[in-house]
Amino acid sequence: METFGDLIRKLREENGLPLRKVAANIDIDPSTLSKIERNVRHANKDIIEKFAALFSIDKKELLIAFLSDKVAYELINEDCSKDVLEVAEGKIKYIRNKNSKQGVLNF
Repeated sequence: METFGDLIRKLREENGLPLRKVAANIDIDPSTLSKIERNVRHANKDIIEKFAALFSIDKKELLIAFLSDKVAYELINEDCSKDVLEVAEGKIKYIRNKNSKQGVLNF
């Protein structure tokens, strides 16, 4: 199991790219990228496509790592996190079904 930051660091190192070059390519400060890799700062959804293009990786894989981190960090200190995830999964299905019947998907 790895975090979004762990994944980005692994991809950067596998491609032999220094932190400053990756940061320049995705248009962020090298210290910000370092913090993302160390999970001190969270990435934002806007840079997912830039990372995917740079590392030639499927955007969906990065998006899953990114969003699962968001959920995990939100629930990390909650005793009922498993229950919350189960209820949320049901709500996602309900909302998708409700919106598809109405012909609209609201996010």
